[in-house]
Amino acid sequence: MSSTEQNLVVAVDVGGTFTDITLTDIASGRITRAKTPSTPHDPSEAFLTGLHLALSAADARPSAIGRVLHGTTVATNLILEGKGAHTVLITTRGFRHVLEIGRQDIPRAANLYVWIKPPRPVPPRRVLEVTERIAADGSIMCPLDEADVQDVAETCRRCGAEAVAICLLHSFANPAHERRVAALLRAALPDVAVTASVDVLPVVREYERSVATILNARIMPAVSTYVERLEQRLVAAGISAPLLLMQSNGGVAGAAAIRRAPAVTALSGPAAGVVGARDVAAAAGFGNLITVDIGGTSADICLMRNGRIELTHRGRVGNWPLPLPMVDMVTIGAGGGSLAQIEHGALLVGPISAGARPGPACYGQGGERPTVTDAHVVLGHLPTSLLGGGMTLDFELARKAILAHVAEPLGLSLHAAARGILAIADSNMIGAIRVVSVERGHDPRGFALVAFGGAGPLHGCALAEMLDITIVLVPSAPGVLCAEGLLAAHLRAEFSRSVIQSATLGEDGLTETFNALQADAQAWLDEEAVPQEARRTAQTALMCYEGQGSELPVAWAGDILATAAAFEQAHQTLYGFTLDTAVRLITIRVEAEGVLHPPVHPLLPVGRGARPNGQTQVHFNEGSLRTDLYDRARMGAGDQCDGPAIVTQLDATTLLRPGWSGTMHETGVLVLQRSISH
Repeated sequence: MSSTEQNLVVAVDVGGTFTDITLTDIASGRITRAKTPSTPHDPSEAFLTGLHLALSAADARPSAIGRVLHGTTVATNLILEGKGAHTVLITTRGFRHVLEIGRQDIPRAANLYVWIKPPRPVPPRRVLEVTERIAADGSIMCPLDEADVQDVAETCRRCGAEAVAICLLHSFANPAHERRVAALLRAALPDVAVTASVDVLPVVREYERSVATILNARIMPAVSTYVERLEQRLVAAGISAPLLLMQSNGGVAGAAAIRRAPAVTALSGPAAGVVGARDVAAAAGFGNLITVDIGGTSADICLMRNGRIELTHRGRVGNWPLPLPMVDMVTIGAGGGSLAQIEHGALLVGPISAGARPGPACYGQGGERPTVTDAHVVLGHLPTSLLGGGMTLDFELARKAILAHVAEPLGLSLHAAARGILAIADSNMIGAIRVVSVERGHDPRGFALVAFGGAGPLHGCALAEMLDITIVLVPSAPGVLCAEGLLAAHLRAEFSRSVIQSATLGEDGLTETFNALQADAQAWLDEEAVPQEARRTAQTALMCYEGQGSELPVAWAGDILATAAAFEQAHQTLYGFTLDTAVRLITIRVEAEGVLHPPVHPLLPVGRGARPNGQTQVHFNEGSLRTDLYDRARMGAGDQCDGPAIVTQLDATTLLRPGWSGTMHETGVLVLQRSISH
């Protein structure tokens, strides 16, 4: 807990294109926001640059900061780009090729006949074996040969290993061998990062456990270096506050925990956005939500019922399964920087992005190929000045890029080509929205669409129309909501262990396992210095029917039979049927949470009626229309505007299409509604 003098909380979200900063006074609720271009070569540079901008704007001292919250893409980018430390995998003798064999499934959009399995994160020549064997019930079938471990250590030295991942067969049932191997290797290789699977993912499924352990080991040196450098720079800037980093599960954790398991930050930024969207929507009275976070590089889509953020253990990052707990969302390569290009006579938009450098053509930084942002510029959706005058968009450069690369090759007019770019980008996002809604039995018409990210409010109305959604929510600061979501997040961690037994076998051993996981959770809460009154824990069981290949999570109901009944009800709800076969308990989990007090959210004063501060010509599908311009900063609670309209603010631009109206909620959320006649 910070002292009374340290009443500021800073939240920093580093994205692929921009770094967003929110500085909040937790006592008064005063918020200061800043946005600065990201620095991919060293994300901490943009972090400190944006932090100083926010402190300067708030006329605040660095020493007044009591908590630093951070959403980072460092781990994500390392995994996606196949970068990281030179890693060796150590496994049980006879199981060297588990990683190479993998699974039989192929990516959903891939062609069955031409798909080629991607190279494994560790090639077979760097998979080393040790003699040992643990049975599925945890008994020792073959003792560990420690001479093998010493031989492996020498091989690691010779091949220049920078990280070692240890994943032994059935170590989740008995971690003794794996922990001994880790101890021996840490002693023999003091400069090498060593990761054991029992410290990352002590659950069933050898391939997924191996991948998670390898990815964690491979990114550990780079993430640890980044976190350490960031902490040093914060201290040098006069900030002594603790650094908390966002995890994929929607919670935050201290720097020490992230150094041990950096893979938990793989979806750090998108998870923060979902938490922020839930927070602002709940304040405005909405619980059933489809969130669409459209940034410069990607779009992240998530569905919530009754304000509950669902987690998944079947997530993927790039080519790899990463079964660590993460917010259940779908990510596609569609954002403001997505490049439009023609391949074999067809117009494609994304997944390749112009990134922060050179960025869209209209940025004037050397980019020559058209992007989604360039299409918005030529159609009049965006003003020529962004970031409060800090960035100017060049209409002529956007026009030339679209004419040269899209319009002229396809024989289209400038505006038809720009509308085509946006239509394809929107269609790609609709496909992802259907994955989280229709394909899971949810009718999107019963949900409000929360549009955020720098480009989200430009696309919100168009996406809603395609889904027959009538309400779109635009948060008060949509472009920096991922940063503000950090302010609404709590400390969170999960502790799991596979137990694999039939639900009819009773609870022998389960109480002991739950107690061990509960002790791990309390030790983590102690490490994070969470007061007793702020601690929360919950118990979860992952269950399935005999013969099924995936589990459903259900809250532990106190005993195994009651939990099995809850599983069958959940199966009926999700799939529409139950099976007349045995229920199996696969994994048990304890979820720990340290509740952090959120800042005060002051309400907007009652407005005096929204008045446009100008007009501009905007090209819609319906034709070219004179469109009112509104300054969101001048709108108060209850103020309304009718489409077509453009609402501008520092961090984003909202486009109201014809047939839509907007009302400013007292919480600062702009509620867009579509008229029935449209």
